[in-house]
Amino acid sequence: MMKDGLFWAEQLKIKQISFQEYVEEIERKVLKENPLLNALVTFDKESALKQYNETKNIQETPFAGLPIPLKMLGQSKKDWLTTSGSRLFINQRASYTSHFVHSLEKNGFIPLGQTAAPEFGFKNVTDANIYGDTRNPWNLAYSAGGSSGGAAAVVAAGFFPIAAASDGGGSIRIPASFNGLIGLKPTRGTIPVGPTGWRGWQGASISFGLTVSMRDTQALFYGMRGTELAAPYHAPQVEWQHQQATQKKSLRIAFSTISPVGTTVSEEAIQAVKEAIDFLESQGHEVTDISYPVDGPRLIRDYYQMNGAETAAMFEEISHGLQREVTKEDMELMTWGIYQYGTKLSAASYVHSLQSWDEAAYQMETLFETYDLFLTPTTAYPAPKIATDLQSDEIRTRLANAAELSANEAAQVVYDMFEASLALSPYTQLANLTGQPAISLPTFVTNEGLPLGIQFMASKGREDLLLQIGWAFEENQQFKLPKIYRR
Repeated sequence: MMKDGLFWAEQLKIKQISFQEYVEEIERKVLKENPLLNALVTFDKESALKQYNETKNIQETPFAGLPIPLKMLGQSKKDWLTTSGSRLFINQRASYTSHFVHSLEKNGFIPLGQTAAPEFGFKNVTDANIYGDTRNPWNLAYSAGGSSGGAAAVVAAGFFPIAAASDGGGSIRIPASFNGLIGLKPTRGTIPVGPTGWRGWQGASISFGLTVSMRDTQALFYGMRGTELAAPYHAPQVEWQHQQATQKKSLRIAFSTISPVGTTVSEEAIQAVKEAIDFLESQGHEVTDISYPVDGPRLIRDYYQMNGAETAAMFEEISHGLQREVTKEDMELMTWGIYQYGTKLSAASYVHSLQSWDEAAYQMETLFETYDLFLTPTTAYPAPKIATDLQSDEIRTRLANAAELSANEAAQVVYDMFEASLALSPYTQLANLTGQPAISLPTFVTNEGLPLGIQFMASKGREDLLLQIGWAFEENQQFKLPKIYRR
């Protein structure tokens, strides 16, 4: 049996291993391998032992005291560091525990450390200046991806079988693809938010986890799913009573391997989808090639408008707290460029951009009236090398001078700044903008030995279909997991 999260939860329940012994086993791995990976940025064994010993009836919870790392971005635990990967907050500690972390704890998880993230989560690689590069356990010359790169690396390396992660444009699914993991982004309004930051990039960002088994993914999802009356978004309860859900024997699946923004797609990513289609058809599912269903270039520009506006609002609040204006020296150049773009946006332009998100959601829900699922590559390429420069000196100069640019010029430099990284992962943003669920499954490994995922999207509230298709791949030995889980 694979040693996934529920395996270790069972070992803890039957006292085959004590919590302290398990934590010390994790610690040995961390001390040996984390200096190479640079994935875990804090490790608090004493706090975890104390919490475990003080938690009543923990063995009656689904995960029975399983240790879990939190992402160092938006997953606050009272008195723990909360840097968001930024030098501005390098010593800041959380004044509260977030509802998401409380929900993890109610499900029996014990937080044990925090994983690296890029500054404010803007990148699909993890390389915050205050932490450095997070490397991929499959090959240390390559990136673990982002923004949940640290979370993905600690799971792929076998430190933890489950890691808390979050996804505002692919930040769970991209590192899942790059590290051979399962990455579910649930429906908007499904997973707990608050007590601050209720809208989370206007609902685009959602917390969940990275896993190595479908049973862990399913248990985590159904354990965390809920309704918060104060939350601005509520998921449709299409499939709320999962115990009574009936699986469809044959699914109608649309697919596309065309990049939504007109960039090239690697032959490996196309092959991953082709092999998935062969498997799906062998299982009796109906698979249809379609044109990409939305206006990708327009949507990505509207996504960047949200990034800019949200960042401008964030730094206005930060400046108020610091009692001074923030400067270029307070942040990385990418963040400065996005911030300056945000200060130049009009309210009308921002509203129009959000309206285009809703139009895309309608187009996708219309698609799901005909098809059950939409299949694409998760990423267009496997992980980039750590040494890959995803910008240029010319772009960095323009970013440095972003305060002097016009609104249109600032919009263009933000687009150019993201161009190379977007080409790696153009498929994931759609589900964030539409609010629909999506899952990355680890079904392919390139000739160079790097994993590459495939992505399925479903209608809002239809995680059951994503779980069904994930189970089908897993039960038929289609997953290509990190070697530590293949023993």
